[in-house]
Amino acid sequence: MEQWKNTPNIGPVLAKHLEKAGVTAPEQLRELGAEEAFVRIRAQVDPTACLHMLEALAGAEAGVKKSLLSPERKAELKAWYQRL
Repeated sequence: MEQWKNTPNIGPVLAKHLEKAGVTAPEQLRELGAEEAFVRIRAQVDPTACLHMLEALAGAEAGVKKSLLSPERKAELKAWYQRL
């Protein structure tokens, strides 16, 4: 979990979820994208994963706190999440 320590929005619980879902490094998260990482977490680790987790992953992918995601990106994530 040490590899996640400087990644925004990734605390110990989300780091464990990512690793259990096979996402083992920030570079891999950036390659997969927040949505794919979220789908993996939801399917393999936590079927109750919520929009807040998706936003945290998107922020981590972009290297920013989730509160700094643009309104457009947040709306895109919300629409995607609602289609699940």
